[in-house]
Amino acid sequence: MSEEVLVNVTPRETRIAMVENGVLQEVVIERENKRGLVSNIYKGRVCRVLPGMQAAFVDIGLERAAFLHASDITTYDGNSNSGVHNINEVLREGQSLLVQVIKNPLGTKGARLTTQISIPSRYLVFIPDIEPNVGISQRINGEERGRLLNIVNQHLSEGKLWNVEGHQAGERLSCGFIIRTAAEGVSETHLQADMAFLCQIWDAVLSRARTAQSASLVYEDLPLKIRTLRDLVGMAVKDIRVDSKENYLEMKAFAETFIPDLVLLLSHYPGERPLFELYNIEEEINDALKRHVELKSGGYLVFDQTEAMTTIDVNTGKFVGHRNLEETIFKTNLEATQAIARHIRLRNLGGIIIVDFIDMIDAEHRRQVLRSLEKYLEKDHAKTHISEISSLGLVQMTRKRTRESLEHTLCETCPICGGRGSVKSTETICYEIFREIIREARQFDAQQFLVYASQEVVDVLIEESDSVEQLEKFVDCNIKFQVETFYTQEQYDIVLM
Repeated sequence: MSEEVLVNVTPRETRIAMVENGVLQEVVIERENKRGLVSNIYKGRVCRVLPGMQAAFVDIGLERAAFLHASDITTYDGNSNSGVHNINEVLREGQSLLVQVIKNPLGTKGARLTTQISIPSRYLVFIPDIEPNVGISQRINGEERGRLLNIVNQHLSEGKLWNVEGHQAGERLSCGFIIRTAAEGVSETHLQADMAFLCQIWDAVLSRARTAQSASLVYEDLPLKIRTLRDLVGMAVKDIRVDSKENYLEMKAFAETFIPDLVLLLSHYPGERPLFELYNIEEEINDALKRHVELKSGGYLVFDQTEAMTTIDVNTGKFVGHRNLEETIFKTNLEATQAIARHIRLRNLGGIIIVDFIDMIDAEHRRQVLRSLEKYLEKDHAKTHISEISSLGLVQMTRKRTRESLEHTLCETCPICGGRGSVKSTETICYEIFREIIREARQFDAQQFLVYASQEVVDVLIEESDSVEQLEKFVDCNIKFQVETFYTQEQYDIVLM
């Protein structure tokens, strides 16, 4: 699978597109005024402890207090990490503590925090204040797995490699490392340099935390374009194209220092035609915001994103098949699995996701559809968990959510429907107006009513002239209508004259 990474930079926005075999698979957008907070470290101040929820609200300097659950608090007892069972035992109001953001604020919810700090680099993830331990990516196997573990364990036990405050030379550090997939085949020298680099970062974080005021930032993660080089770029990447000369040089300098093998993959795109337009990315992004997704066979998917969950409905549409109904349904569901997996990643859907496949009678067909969905989701960077098909024919799954979905990033709630996705019909509004006129006629002594409404509503009212005439007789008043150009379909006013 060949991957291309496209980097589009404008003065206040950076967009990263991951393209596999010419098809957009993922897009990440970061705006200067709404930078993601995940991985940032803050010196927080506990502003409220809630024993009944086993949680606390922590002020980290944002508009809303962040949320810290007891399960995300770890204590170090000198031997092992132990989860907190009673939040009152470790937190009190007004207390200062170092916390890291693991989920961005979403909607009306504040950021989600943890006290278990982790700092990633290209090859390793540094975890301070735990019993010395080394983990490794499950994707690394065989002799290479043992080689990497031996290298990191050896240098971790020596400790003399780092000048971390509070530790003497040769002392075993109270920290751990996780070896990332990108470390496969990396030399001991590069791993040692990465370990030293991470320990120096942690030393700087501790120094800032001692002098920083409560509710302030002490460590900010790298900007999106640099994080892309560090995290998203895998061995299958064949090209990284950047449409900004300045940002290309910045990324190249970073790669030369930390990831030399990526330097040759970086290139500047100087063309007059926009980079995203060249690869048809703009159209793909617009399609990812639509509710309906067409399948090649003629079937289609319907995506409905709510605060609680996202539902995906599979339909045969125009696809009628060739043999029998069961075979038609099976082929539609099988084709849908690839589109579903792609759009979940492209739309960055998180939390609970319910997929309503078309009902299948054959148990083997259900098994194949489920395995197909799992296969296509293996490419996803985010952690997913899929349950078996339920008795109602639904597939329930969860996907780790750390940032807002594409829709939440690019769109806002409709000011007309208020997020309902529909508005009252013109006929409904007309009957509302009739009822309101009757109500006001009984309360007030009016000679005439003047109704201000949208063009669509006034047109229907004029068409219903017989009904209006009956109403005039009923209330014993004249009723006139006037179009208000800026009124939405649901807006109207009734003036007594």
